[in-house]
Amino acid sequence: MRTCTCIYHFLVLNWYIFLNYYIPRHGNEQKEYKIFQDGAQWKYLTLLNLFLQAFFFGVACLDDVLKRIKGRRNIRFITAFRDLLFTTLAFPVSTFVFLVFWTIFLYDRELVHPKILDEIFPIWMNHAMHTFILPFSLLEVILRPHHYPSKKTGITLLAAGTVAYIARVLWIYSETGRWVYPVLGKLSPLGLTVFFSSSYFLSVSIYLFGEKINRWKWGHMMQPWMKRK
Repeated sequence: MRTCTCIYHFLVLNWYIFLNYYIPRHGNEQKEYKIFQDGAQWKYLTLLNLFLQAFFFGVACLDDVLKRIKGRRNIRFITAFRDLLFTTLAFPVSTFVFLVFWTIFLYDRELVHPKILDEIFPIWMNHAMHTFILPFSLLEVILRPHHYPSKKTGITLLAAGTVAYIARVLWIYSETGRWVYPVLGKLSPLGLTVFFSSSYFLSVSIYLFGEKINRWKWGHMMQPWMKRK
């Protein structure tokens, strides 16, 4: 099982490395659409998530290799960092992107992924960015237990990430007069406040849901750790 997990991490890492290389390169070639202007690819949560997932699976691969070389006790810092990264960012962000993108897309795709973008990003690429990210995260939960931090620590880190991204979106709008996502241009100031607040509460709900799944799957292994905590 440990070998299968190592292979899984290695394959998914290479998949995300490919996406992080290919998608921005492909988008920049479509210069007439100017898809990556005003902040390039770093303004889109979807692409930031791809980078985040590549970073996480890179850490997971490093953890796998070092455990085989040095053993568990000598790399506790790497394992703890891997778990913190997955529980507070990698799982919540990938699930958030999946849920919010497809909810808005099914309601009115022009608000989040206008039809003209199909000429830039084919169907397989759209699913690579917005669909496959969830199964990969769920498989990670099933394949390996993760130690969650205290709720205060986890939710605080999640809040910091949320505020940082919202601040970037608002800064881009203040500098360019254009919203990163078309849906934001349809909202009043009150509507934006409600949207951003709802996004944060959804992220917290996803975080708590991930913790519950982890406890359901690995609770028998987590009990000794919880007592020490």
